[in-house]
Amino acid sequence: MTEVRATNITWHKPLITLADREMRNRYKGAVLWLTGLPSSGKSTLAHEVERLLFERGCSSYVLDGDNIRHGLNKNLGFSPEDRKENIRRIGEVARLFADAGIIVITAFISPYREDRNQARSLNEQGRFFEIHCACSISECEKRDPKGLWQKARNGEIPEFTGVSAPYEDPEAPEIVIETDKLCLEDCAAAILRQLEQQEIIAPLHVNKEAA
Repeated sequence: MTEVRATNITWHKPLITLADREMRNRYKGAVLWLTGLPSSGKSTLAHEVERLLFERGCSSYVLDGDNIRHGLNKNLGFSPEDRKENIRRIGEVARLFADAGIIVITAFISPYREDRNQARSLNEQGRFFEIHCACSISECEKRDPKGLWQKARNGEIPEFTGVSAPYEDPEAPEIVIETDKLCLEDCAAAILRQLEQQEIIAPLHVNKEAA
């Protein structure tokens, strides 16, 4: 557990509640936590899901691993300790997005189960969806647009997940997407179906009737 160093602080309750926001929005705030090996398709899938949600009139936002490390987490490296802090911060940010009634989609390797479970614990039951982007190592290496896998194999990148650092597969994810077997459209559609089934968003035909 992270030490709380600040003192004399008080949690201020908002005047506008999550229920108020969701009544107006007609969909629920939630965290879609995409996890998987490097080059398993997390970012690509996250942005496609965001696009589809936008088309349905849902406010959504992608927190991408590389983008976050340009700003909020630019002081963190890839040691186990820094990875843990990286995910802790993102878990807190994602929870705030969901509390604002937004569907937030995170695209992080997040290799450790303990860290992903900690992110889950911040959210109400039914608001957090762990989505395993399952992809074989061989396919990840084929797709690798940055050549990072090869650099890691050559010893040029230390602590690279899947080569010199571990990845712990989710034990009971809400959704498993086989990104090495399905096309992007089918992967995204599977996630939206799950959101419909869990009543985070309304089925598409309901949205059209409401319009």
